[in-house]
Amino acid sequence: MDEGKPAVKSVNDEEYDYLFKVVLIGDSGVGKSNLLSRFTRNEFNLESKSTIGVEFATRSIKTDDKVIKAQIWDTAGQERYRAITSAYYRGAVGALLVYDISKRVTYDNVARWLKELRDHADENIVIMLVGNKRDLRHMRMVPTEEAKEFCEANNLFFIETSALDASNVDLAFQRILTEIYQIISKKNVHADASGAHKFTGAGQAIVITDENAAQGGASSASNGGSRCCKG
Repeated sequence: MDEGKPAVKSVNDEEYDYLFKVVLIGDSGVGKSNLLSRFTRNEFNLESKSTIGVEFATRSIKTDDKVIKAQIWDTAGQERYRAITSAYYRGAVGALLVYDISKRVTYDNVARWLKELRDHADENIVIMLVGNKRDLRHMRMVPTEEAKEFCEANNLFFIETSALDASNVDLAFQRILTEIYQIISKKNVHADASGAHKFTGAGQAIVITDENAAQGGASSASNGGSRCCKG
């Protein structure tokens, strides 16, 4: 390894440069578990049952010759597990807040989930709002523009995905992981006494569109990409 590069760590014989904890939150039934399984194992289960408590899976991606290992936590959406899952926000550097575009109530609850996240997580955690089940466009109950406006007001990233047909799933995870990496690589992060990451400075939030995906990824706002919110 070249001098000046961070030491490579290894877990279960898998080498990586960075380990990022990302949490999936949102109402039960919006597809969090299938987003996780689609990204980490390229699997989808129509008979997927509600998560009990908390589960997690990992996948590594490469950016700028660095291996980023994502530890993705799938938190139960049921009310009775909320007290349990709140502890798992600790140490998270990213969050995907998921709703179902075909079920209005899941979007109406987004503000409550966002408040819970900000109450328990680091104030500068990178957050992406995810409208899942975009394959159900004919049943859409949440207009895309309305969700974009919510992002604009709350400084969030935004994307619509389908765990069923896999559209934009990889892009969503890769974009949030890359954003976290860029913040850390700019040395705008430091560790507190417990080793938890503390972000300094808010990141820019953008809308990730299918056009971005076709070009190989979303551009940052500073690079001319479509911006959801002004950072």
